[in-house]
Amino acid sequence: MSLTARRVLDLPPYMFAEIDRVKRRMLDEGHRLLDFGVGDPDQPTPPFIVEAMIEAARLPRHHRYPGYAGMKSFRQAAADWCEKRHGVLADPDSEVLALIGSKEGISHLPLALIDPGDLVLVTDPGYPVYVNSIRFAGGLVALVPLSDENQWLPDLSAIDPALADRARMMIVNYPNNPIGATADREFFERLIAWAKKHDVFLMHDAAYIEVGYDGWRPPSLLSLPGGKDVGIEFHSLSKTFNMTGWRIGFAVGNPEAIKALATVKTQIDSGVFEPVQVAATIAYRQGESALADILAIYQRRRDRLVPALRALGLDAMSPRGAFYIWTRVPAGESSAGFARRLLENSGVVVMPGTGFGARGEGWFRFSLTVADVQIDELLSVLPKALG
Repeated sequence: MSLTARRVLDLPPYMFAEIDRVKRRMLDEGHRLLDFGVGDPDQPTPPFIVEAMIEAARLPRHHRYPGYAGMKSFRQAAADWCEKRHGVLADPDSEVLALIGSKEGISHLPLALIDPGDLVLVTDPGYPVYVNSIRFAGGLVALVPLSDENQWLPDLSAIDPALADRARMMIVNYPNNPIGATADREFFERLIAWAKKHDVFLMHDAAYIEVGYDGWRPPSLLSLPGGKDVGIEFHSLSKTFNMTGWRIGFAVGNPEAIKALATVKTQIDSGVFEPVQVAATIAYRQGESALADILAIYQRRRDRLVPALRALGLDAMSPRGAFYIWTRVPAGESSAGFARRLLENSGVVVMPGTGFGARGEGWFRFSLTVADVQIDELLSVLPKALG
């Protein structure tokens, strides 16, 4: 008898874990890798945030179990940030919830909002956690295709009305991982109207909402009229302030959804370590100039790498948000085959598009979270690798 539950056995290999396995094997064999795979910022967390955490960690009052919902000071800072940056008004007591990284909230939301057999619409390609968390909760998944013909936005008019009426929830993500595609306010207006018509709740993964280029600021779903009535949004400090290892984010939006997610959290964890919340509060209070510096680095890398890839004959998209370059594989190759060829022959790590869903076939993803010297090396080895 197997001790492992069927829900675990039925899961596909987690893409990032599988890539890490191959990377570890090659490193053990003595290979030197250029890692453009996982989107983990290469720059350190800004020093003023680190110092805030150190000072808070010295205080014994922060050494006890933290509250489930998060410190009021952090929730207030998150609400103020949303208002200042995005024009979103949120009650920090009923409409904001601290999270151990946005992934924690995203993966637990299906447990809070759907019952076994409920249907959830998920865009394809997309972050694999969406589909797997729905399946963990016993839900059913219907994939909504994204394509370059529709600017990588879901074609709401193409969704079968009967399927829409059956759906309990829909998950969207803009700026998008893995594509770097963006949504404007007009799309969110249409999405909210569609959600109200079909009684579908919206989950917006806004982990990259602060990563916009050329002076453009990606909009929040909740900034549109009616957005909070039908939606919840997940924010992360990981991408905003280079805090991936700190594990802190927040959910904001519909108060009933926030309450349901908070109830799940009380059964699963004890909240975020308070010194991390103190540091995150300082980040939101004082961090706009630091964010501008971070975005300038990514934009400079984007503006260098995209033209260079195109000069090599690759069809590389230039993102307006997020820090990924979605690129078409050379003719005649598959996403997985091309990624493996790059890795084994040139030591270059990229993410195959199929790791994000079947609609990712024919594409792969570069991350901009690498040092400039690695971009130099990439551009020196790619001509031979592509030849």
